[in-house]
Amino acid sequence: MTQHSLSLPTLALASKTLHHALPVDLPDEATCWQAVQRRDRSYNGRFWFSVRTTGVYCLPSCAARPPLRRNVDFHASPDAAEAAGFRACKRCKPRDWQADVGLSKPVALACKLFDSTNGDTPPSLAEVARKAGLTPGALSKRFIAELGVNPRDWLAARKRQRFRKALREGEAVADALYGAGYGSPSRVYETSDKALGMTPATYAKGGAGAHIDYTTVDSDYGRVLVAATQKGIAAVFLGDNDHALEKNLKHDFPAADMTRNDQALAPRVQGVLARLYGRKPSALDAADVPLDIVGTAFQWKVWKELTRIPPGQTRTYGEIARRIGAPGSARAVGRACATNQAAGVIPCHRAVGASGGLTGYRWGVARKERLLAAERLAEERRRSST
Repeated sequence: MTQHSLSLPTLALASKTLHHALPVDLPDEATCWQAVQRRDRSYNGRFWFSVRTTGVYCLPSCAARPPLRRNVDFHASPDAAEAAGFRACKRCKPRDWQADVGLSKPVALACKLFDSTNGDTPPSLAEVARKAGLTPGALSKRFIAELGVNPRDWLAARKRQRFRKALREGEAVADALYGAGYGSPSRVYETSDKALGMTPATYAKGGAGAHIDYTTVDSDYGRVLVAATQKGIAAVFLGDNDHALEKNLKHDFPAADMTRNDQALAPRVQGVLARLYGRKPSALDAADVPLDIVGTAFQWKVWKELTRIPPGQTRTYGEIARRIGAPGSARAVGRACATNQAAGVIPCHRAVGASGGLTGYRWGVARKERLLAAERLAEERRRSST
């Protein structure tokens, strides 16, 4: 059962304050270190790294002299790095990383203006558009093209992010909802299962009371972690070792009741592996791999289109944008792919940049190449057997 929600993890790309609101799925440490060595800008906002010998933390793309691996730690947000005692690098300005993601100046300014009220009544679209030098209609089109949502939905999602942040920081539910800008509790509780994955009180306890089963298995792509709730698969991570994969999962649900349950998840694992090896077609509603993943309407539209790409083939973000009826939203498509939590089941490895090169894959370019090769081989075997 899929969860279609208006919560918006991709909004973290629009404002330097947004990436503090939600936990981030850290890539495994080997992938993080490779990104640091390459100064890979596509990982900006995915993680931050700190250097013990200098006491600073940076973006993966920082141009400073590369540190030694033994002195480096990885963090899910600037707040996490600062809580560990590190200060922001003056060279790469890690709290201002949104400048790297390619938002146009009008959209970046609009996000800043909308967000400046911090829970109070936001300025009108007309007022913000005027300050951004655009008509309201033109600004709305820019939002949809670059972020995949209109300004109204962006504001609604920001309100939910402020609410989640306040809950995670220990505020009472009533204080959190009014501080976030809600006029009454009723709307929050009506949508809490989709927006939070649980009730506000449970979310405030870090997922306490929620139950997640998980397991890890070996594969041609390294280790695979599969996690599931009673509703369906909540995460499929690829990595080099179980410790890093389990750490990522626990970071997302710090107080959830987690159980390693290899036997119970065996059927789910077989369904996941069948997609990773191209033995079964990708689908968002397959009975053997039901999904319990939160995503925006735009993200689900992108993920659905990914399943329509023939196995082993690729499409550029721009092509996908045109196919879903949102030409000009290539960057928003790329962000939808980057937020996919179900590797292989949602085949974001079939999406590529404008050049067609295999770049910017969350689990590493080498894995992306192997996934495509496995799908092509499976397709060849199917054709030869008919």
